[in-house]
Amino acid sequence: MRRISQQEGIGRRGLLQGAAGLGAAALLPAGAARAQDFSGKTIEWIIPMSVGGGSDTWARFHAPFLTRHMAGNPTLVIRNIVGGGGINGTNQFAARARPDGLMVLGTTASIQFPYLLGDPRVRYDYSAWAPVLASPTGGVMYIRPELGVRGPGDLAKLKAAQGLKFGSQGPTSLDMVPALAFELLGLDVQIVFGMQGRGQGRLAFERGETPIDYQTSSAYISQVTPLVREGKAVPLCSWGVLNEQGEIIRDPNFPDLPHFAEFVQAATGSPPSGPAWEAWRTLFVAGFAAQKFVVLPKTTPAAILEAYRAAFRKTLADPEYREKRGPVIGEYDEVTGDGCDRAYASATTMSPETRQWCRDWLQRRFNHTL
Repeated sequence: MRRISQQEGIGRRGLLQGAAGLGAAALLPAGAARAQDFSGKTIEWIIPMSVGGGSDTWARFHAPFLTRHMAGNPTLVIRNIVGGGGINGTNQFAARARPDGLMVLGTTASIQFPYLLGDPRVRYDYSAWAPVLASPTGGVMYIRPELGVRGPGDLAKLKAAQGLKFGSQGPTSLDMVPALAFELLGLDVQIVFGMQGRGQGRLAFERGETPIDYQTSSAYISQVTPLVREGKAVPLCSWGVLNEQGEIIRDPNFPDLPHFAEFVQAATGSPPSGPAWEAWRTLFVAGFAAQKFVVLPKTTPAAILEAYRAAFRKTLADPEYREKRGPVIGEYDEVTGDGCDRAYASATTMSPETRQWCRDWLQRRFNHTL
């Protein structure tokens, strides 16, 4: 797998086949897509984030399997385009990707949130893309043990705690999910911006600077679980996952922890509701339950889209993939096909009322205007 620079041409390649050939392929039944041959082709996988980050790691984990299982075993290169918190590279993909199957985009919550919130820098439209893989993750909220809080029954003690701080990457980052969680629980938490990643936030927690924190599942398992065993961190809840009916259930990686909605109900005596809850749930889906997608232009012929779905189906069943996925993406079931389409619709849709509430909340809470 070869890494190419941001300066190399994003659109330098020919069409897979002539217009007539593409039209014929589009008319083939789904099963015929297996005949779609990528021999000798090079596929660019655009990751609009930096090398070594979560999205980059996710893509590089999947890339060898995609090459292995795509008909013709094409060459696949990961291209990282940084800037704008992921918006720059995504805008470039939207402007330049052609429906030939030779360029795909890896999306993540960092570009889904600006789209949902109506950020004026966004020049991309999720409705113009077709998803072929959906990848979930989870997260766990935890606190310092000296706070004396062990579960939802101690909410009053947590509310009364002095000096609660949380290290955040920014007001419209993935950290909107815990920020809204604090609001729903009625916690007085000072949110400190400027963290360059969740790892930096965890280090601030370990130093005792920020007594409340969260990590995504893989980081929590590898970095925070040892702190829990040593008595240096106390888990409160996971964010949860979605079942096939779209209901929030316990995270299978943390079955002994209540999910966030359970925690709220146990702590307050009532299930979460209202505009803050609608905002939290929408952003939870976009940020965790359906955090990452592989997409192509919607105008890509059906045969090519099915070739990708078939390759991902084989990837998800590959024993090597299943053995190695845990430390990279956690023990979560990625999906393609109908399940992917449902996750995509949920993660890229926000009602106008919820969007306006979020924008007003950002202004009120952080003096942040989009």
